[in-house]
Amino acid sequence: MAEYPKFIYEGGQGEIVEKKSRFLADVAAVSSEEEASAFLESIRKKYWDAKHHCSAFVLGDHNEITRCSDDGEPAGTAGRPILDVLTGSGVRNAMVVVTRYFGGVLLGTGGLVRAYGRAAKEGLASCILLDKIPGRRLAISCDYNSVGKLQYIAGSRGYQPLESEYGVDVLLTYLVPEEEAARFQSEITEATAGKAEIIDLGPQEYAILEKEFILL
Repeated sequence: MAEYPKFIYEGGQGEIVEKKSRFLADVAAVSSEEEASAFLESIRKKYWDAKHHCSAFVLGDHNEITRCSDDGEPAGTAGRPILDVLTGSGVRNAMVVVTRYFGGVLLGTGGLVRAYGRAAKEGLASCILLDKIPGRRLAISCDYNSVGKLQYIAGSRGYQPLESEYGVDVLLTYLVPEEEAARFQSEITEATAGKAEIIDLGPQEYAILEKEFILL
């Protein structure tokens, strides 16, 4: 099965405690550096009494832009671990801000790296992440004698119709992954002996949440 880039459908927050220091990870979807800056500023205001608001974000379908900040922590102990978690998760266009409330015990550089990385993972685990699937919309028209074959083939692949029209003929519109579209069309053509008319309505990115389509 193909692997798709992930996006944040619903942000969240995670928290860990390490030697009395609290690490609060807030996660949100961002689509620009301006949005990332605004989100960071909102976290600074939310936790105005904390000293460190370390962060990282990724932008673009292939992480073309990445940024991270240690915000006063020793170099490489906060922003980079957060960024590594983000890039390793496969999520795109996302930001994690980890706020630290110092607990009075020094963690050392290794301890900070582990704590910030763990906090970022907890933050992402609290989010709803969905796959961004490149797909195609296919409208298929067939007679009533062929509709059962069409529904069987589609159902065996887990495809459910987006739209259904029943008139003189049956018109069903499906949203299928891009890499499966050609094979699906070939199977329909073969099963209906070429009687089904297939109209490619073009590309459509989508996601699936609890078996429901979300058009992007």
